[in-house]
Amino acid sequence: MLGLNRILSLRAARIQRCGSPGSKLSSKPSSCQNAGASSRIYCACLLLLLLVTPRVDSSWWYIGALGARVICDNIPGLVNKQRQLCQRHPDIMQAIGEGTKEWIRECQHQFRHHRWNCSTLDRDHTVFGRVLLRSSREAAFVYAISSAGVVYALTRACSQGELKTCNCDPHKRGRARDDRGEFDWGGCSDNINYGIKFAKAFIDAKERTVRDARALMNLHNNRCGRTAVKRFMKLECKCHGVSGSCTLRTCWMAMSDFRKTGDYLRKKYNGAVEVMMNQDGTGFTVANKAFRKATKNDLVYFENSPDYCLQDKAAGSLGTAGRVCNKTSRGTDSCEVMCCGRGYDTTRVKQITKCECKFKWCCAVECKDCEEAVDIHTCKAPKRAEWLDQT
Repeated sequence: MLGLNRILSLRAARIQRCGSPGSKLSSKPSSCQNAGASSRIYCACLLLLLLVTPRVDSSWWYIGALGARVICDNIPGLVNKQRQLCQRHPDIMQAIGEGTKEWIRECQHQFRHHRWNCSTLDRDHTVFGRVLLRSSREAAFVYAISSAGVVYALTRACSQGELKTCNCDPHKRGRARDDRGEFDWGGCSDNINYGIKFAKAFIDAKERTVRDARALMNLHNNRCGRTAVKRFMKLECKCHGVSGSCTLRTCWMAMSDFRKTGDYLRKKYNGAVEVMMNQDGTGFTVANKAFRKATKNDLVYFENSPDYCLQDKAAGSLGTAGRVCNKTSRGTDSCEVMCCGRGYDTTRVKQITKCECKFKWCCAVECKDCEEAVDIHTCKAPKRAEWLDQT
């Protein structure tokens, strides 16, 4: 894009010099006499740039970066239906923006000890860059947890009275029964069905504008994310009676902490099923017949993931150079795995911690500040020749 901007600026300067009103014609040869040829060269260069510049799909995920400044026309990548919903429901878009920050944090928590750590790119409307152009396990997880995040955010906003179009679940009224006996519906039950319905309409709208393998993959994983939130709905009750004897109960349905959804989808990532399109293009078939078929609750993907060891702009990999690793671990955060066998550097730093804490009556805890030396291990950068092979 820098090249394109440079061409545009040169073009504007050339037009200003050659075509300004009142300019005098000269009999001497000048660059203005070649304006026609220059225009043709400009158009050819512009076309070439458009052809060779890869298209990176942007997304509604960018709403999270806009914060309170959600302007529907400024969100790149929205299809018509999404833009209409955005304009019609600004309060919902605000809730989605707050929810986006939450599910990105959860994604980064789940992969904090892995080579790919759900990194986002500042001031980039694609949020994750080119890494999700590949139909990989990572793409499957991001689409699932983003869909779950929208359901969670909207359902919570409904219960808190922040949205005009919904509130508590209207179906939780009267009396009901569980394994402990009868109870009365009361309080404010989370309206999970509204969250699922709007999330499906808004997020799936883009995927339904095309009919290809990636769209089907995204739709499947979106659904997995939405249903994951509902899976962890729980019944909460308050007891009434003498000394809390619970002779009467008032209950409501509530969502569990989003961490449970994140943990569940992380396990689904580990067991994701590699698939390929079936012959009529309407669904999936397992890529390896030796493995089980994918169910509606499984994450699915088409392409194997890169190893994420080296920086690779084409694949969107940031590499692991400089990442902190655990010298004593045998897991994915170990220096051997995280650093891809390149070795690591060790730096000794001083940390201030609380120590010798004592309880003081009443009612405080007093601690001393203690200084200790801690070794921090970080992955070495690859050798230059090795890095150049990936760029």
